[in-house]
Amino acid sequence: MCSEQCRDENGFKCHTMSESHQRQLLLFADNASKYIDQFSKEFSDGYLELLRRQFGTKRVNANKVYQDYISNRDHLHMNATQWETLTDFVKWLGREGKCVVDETEKGWFVAYIDRDPAGIAAQEAKAKKEKMDKDDQERMLEFIQKQVEKGKKEFKAEEPSYTELKRENSQEKLTLNINLKRKTEEKAESLPKSVLQASKIKEESTSKKKRTEECKSKQSALDEIMQMQERAKEKANRKDYWLTEGIVVKIVTKSLGDKFDKRKAVVERLIDKYAAHVKLTDDNVKLKLDQNHVETVIPSPGRVVRFVNGAYRGETGVLRDIDTDYYCCDVEVGSHTYYMFNYHHHHYSPSQVHC
Repeated sequence: MCSEQCRDENGFKCHTMSESHQRQLLLFADNASKYIDQFSKEFSDGYLELLRRQFGTKRVNANKVYQDYISNRDHLHMNATQWETLTDFVKWLGREGKCVVDETEKGWFVAYIDRDPAGIAAQEAKAKKEKMDKDDQERMLEFIQKQVEKGKKEFKAEEPSYTELKRENSQEKLTLNINLKRKTEEKAESLPKSVLQASKIKEESTSKKKRTEECKSKQSALDEIMQMQERAKEKANRKDYWLTEGIVVKIVTKSLGDKFDKRKAVVERLIDKYAAHVKLTDDNVKLKLDQNHVETVIPSPGRVVRFVNGAYRGETGVLRDIDTDYYCCDVEVGSHTYYMFNYHHHHYSPSQVHC
């Protein structure tokens, strides 16, 4: 009420006996609920503002936030509010929906609920994006599963089917012609030798053609599945930032002067996703640069490169050949597996050179 800071007990005693203090007491007695509500609102607003600004939406011990709040010499004391203890105040925050509260062995914990329109919109956009990415992955997996099942059905070996012999008249006798095979053999022997050879060659050619078509069909289905997996991997690992510690880059900005333009440097430490501290390879000079001020460096064939973007982000491979006409190169990834890549997606790593 009085907004006075007393240095010691004697000063406080003198203040309580002053005329201004007595006048404030009379004002408070006339409308006590008004002042208590005002002080309670001021206390809760200050507490929540500190919680939001310092901890965001993280879960934190309520007493820690309170200790930070009362460390300010101009803070409002809790004994002037409607809450007698910090526990009562935390429970009130939970009932009012201002925070998510829970009690543990270490005390009460609170997590601020951000109701700012911009924050809510950002959270909704993030949730929507995650849902879309999840739906795309689920559709991709479903498509791959269907392709696998389709391939199994197409190339499944045909099994012979057996049917039951049904007789219309149970009294009818069965007659077997045991000379059927002999007549067939005799008929085959009676055919010219050239005709038999031509028939055999035709059957072998037809069988070979059928097997070739089956292999091609099976290969195309597997290639399609592999391509779908590559596209999914590419989409998941494609980012708008690529700086990586340990790679060699070329400076392409003149904002630092002509003496640094076109010079090579090693990325020593990342500041964030888009900036890093680099050190010149031919001089003991360190610079702070954005990724827009540097570009990739391609070594000679036979050196190790590191992928910094795309499907193979974070992996290493051996550079085998460079095609400057199409801005591509052949990189060996794994054991004797070659791929063609756009060479803006990988960088020379000096710490991983094969001698």
